[in-house]
Amino acid sequence: MTFKRFTGNDAALLLIDHQVGTMGWVNSLPFEEIKRNALMLAKSAQILRMPVVLTSSMEEYAQGPLLSELEEILPAEFAARIKRLGIVNAMDDENFAAAVNATGRKRVIIAGVTNDVCTVYPALSLVSMGYEVQVVADAGGSPSKLADDMALRRMEKAGVTLTSTNQVIAELVGSWSTPEGGEIVQQVIMPALQAGN
Repeated sequence: MTFKRFTGNDAALLLIDHQVGTMGWVNSLPFEEIKRNALMLAKSAQILRMPVVLTSSMEEYAQGPLLSELEEILPAEFAARIKRLGIVNAMDDENFAAAVNATGRKRVIIAGVTNDVCTVYPALSLVSMGYEVQVVADAGGSPSKLADDMALRRMEKAGVTLTSTNQVIAELVGSWSTPEGGEIVQQVIMPALQAGN
């Protein structure tokens, strides 16, 4: 099987339920690590001018609001976020499915909270619909390491490519010598390294 890297020109980013309450339920990775990685993805997508779809579930309840930093990085996408009313599989929400379709991209990068509920089902659905799917394992998490492992194994078995934040950003950039690559080094990679990534 030949490798054809995902690029900013052919992929879309789906950020699912990076809500302050939901993220607090994760024990497989530290809250701050998931937050940093999700924001690194958002900022990289913004620099690369990639389509981004944001979604949340029941913000008024224990799940809480989306990370406020996402509004700073992606104001239009934040305003257009899909607010699901408790629908577990985001692809079962007609507004979310329409937003994904509207990106015009058949290659998607997904990060979500939690991996064992909010990420696994849309990832499986998208693969079954013929999308190429990468799931960023360290920009999400689950209530336990076992739950996270089960979700990641299930997705991988179904044809999802598992990746990490730094790995997928490097793949999307392709060359740090491009203007976008240089901008991502300065605005995304270096601040993360200085923060202890």
